[in-house]
Amino acid sequence: MSVTVLSPVKGVLAPITEVPDPVFAQAMVGPGLAVHPELTAGDAVSPVDGTVVTLHPHAFVVATADGAAVLVHLGIDTVKLKGEGFTLHVVKGETVRAGQPVIGWDPAAVQEGGKSPICPVVALDATAENLVDVREPGPVEAGDALFTWQR
Repeated sequence: MSVTVLSPVKGVLAPITEVPDPVFAQAMVGPGLAVHPELTAGDAVSPVDGTVVTLHPHAFVVATADGAAVLVHLGIDTVKLKGEGFTLHVVKGETVRAGQPVIGWDPAAVQEGGKSPICPVVALDATAENLVDVREPGPVEAGDALFTWQR
């Protein structure tokens, strides 16, 4: 079984190693990619069809029907913003479709607040070997395929 994971935001795709946080950069929570988002206000969208199992103003996890869970983190250390500048469009436990808006935010405001707006997109409980068809770094639109997760 496999699941295609989509970009939650528009920007420039980068290796996870570019995330300025060792927990993400060293893939401690799982393998994935990162997106340097465009510095314009907008929505982060669900990377997969599934259920919102974790929801914070700065991060969310969507689990597919077969249990593949994908973490999207909106910026680094953004938990310290205490939800300011983030708008939740869904609730925990809600079923979402890939591409559906989950959280509204402004990456420029995050950056102005002294935090990195980079967005890690992580396949939880996966290994790097599970990720195939990994998109090369470069421009990406919200909803573009980032990688396929073989389960």
